[in-house]
Amino acid sequence: MKYISLEEALDFDRQRVIENHRQFCNSHFPDYLALLNFDKTYPRAEGMCVWDSEGTKYMDFLGGYGSLNLGHNPPAVIAAVKKIWDLQTTNMMQSGLSALQAGLAETLANITPGKLRHTFFASAGCEAVEGALKTARIASGKPVIISTQAAFHGKTFGALSASGREKYKAPFEPLLPGFEQIPFGDADALENRLKKNDVGAFICECIQGEGGINLPPAGYLTRVRELCDKYKVLWIADEVQTGFGRTGKMFACMHENVAPDIMTLGKSIGGGVVPFAAFISTPEVWSKAYGSMERVAYHTTTFGGMATQCAASLAAIQTYIESDIPQQAADNGAYVLSKLKTLEAKHQMIKEIRGRGLLIGIEFKTPGGLMNKVAKLAEIAQENLGAMVSGIMLNEHHIITAYTLHNPTVMRLEPPLIVTREQLDAAVKALDDALSKHRSFTSLSVKSAQTMLSSRFSSK
Repeated sequence: MKYISLEEALDFDRQRVIENHRQFCNSHFPDYLALLNFDKTYPRAEGMCVWDSEGTKYMDFLGGYGSLNLGHNPPAVIAAVKKIWDLQTTNMMQSGLSALQAGLAETLANITPGKLRHTFFASAGCEAVEGALKTARIASGKPVIISTQAAFHGKTFGALSASGREKYKAPFEPLLPGFEQIPFGDADALENRLKKNDVGAFICECIQGEGGINLPPAGYLTRVRELCDKYKVLWIADEVQTGFGRTGKMFACMHENVAPDIMTLGKSIGGGVVPFAAFISTPEVWSKAYGSMERVAYHTTTFGGMATQCAASLAAIQTYIESDIPQQAADNGAYVLSKLKTLEAKHQMIKEIRGRGLLIGIEFKTPGGLMNKVAKLAEIAQENLGAMVSGIMLNEHHIITAYTLHNPTVMRLEPPLIVTREQLDAAVKALDDALSKHRSFTSLSVKSAQTMLSSRFSSK
């Protein structure tokens, strides 16, 4: 049997990487990335920056969709993981108890809001969501789970059932029964649905990420908390993307000083070094769901809570607190939003700029007019505008960004929270230059087509 050694894999050139992905991974993914020359390899990364295989330096303003709050390869987190290896401690052992899990669980109980206390460790955000949904259903004894339109909670069956875009749901139907959706930010719609008394839980992001960086109206989360209490419904706050300082508070629900019954955590809980996630609940919820010897194994995992995961998380949380990372995000977020707002008035293509902390969305206008409708340009733009601008940012300015999954007209800025104001200024200038050079959807389309052709020919 032939195998590829670590040394051989590290030595693959870009073309070998592309071909192997075509043959042995998701066959069309390299071609999808190649449309805008995103099919690069990045063998080196540090802090805010990555370097491709040709040695070109890029600033990462995507930040692993919120996974890299401390940047690439943060020294403190790397050192914590190395310490576990050096100690040769048990990394994974199900038939026993873990000191590192115990320490991390206490830490999470201390830093999360309200009465949240009992933690279940998982490997990915969608797994945390699945566990939270199961926990809510068994604890409440009610079948219906309400979520919001345009929400994103993951792509496993339960998480997808609670998510909001038909494009990603329809091919897998029928999804799980008992899931319904209401408009995001509409507390009246929530109350009207809760009156039927069959709802066990309401799950929502405190700020919608993949939906287009959508902020709820002021006071919305407070109303959610009040309504869930009034109708005896469990509130699940999905903080997978917004947690650990991203929005300017340790957790986004803290902006309104409210706490959920269950909170999902992921992405930056692992410090950007290891895949890790969790959900945490109040003692009341946990007791109803798992509070007996008979129920203790109702929900389990193989890889959640490994020593390396817990060590990375403990080191990351220590850094978030000691370096006051949430406040940095709040200050720098306010700074860059004010800079970006000047572009909103300057460039007609910008529909709106919105965000909180360093979770920022730039929404672009789709072309209007009868001719554009006939030519279906508006439809094409709806799915590609954010990606087109991201392509310009990457190829002309060496800044990595991406569109939001459920609203592709929005380009996100989601850099590591260690970003400097100098780097923020560079990103704003790059966007200004890009939109000054390409003032219309037609111009963006032509440039994107040129990039696509060049990339396709170079990858053959």
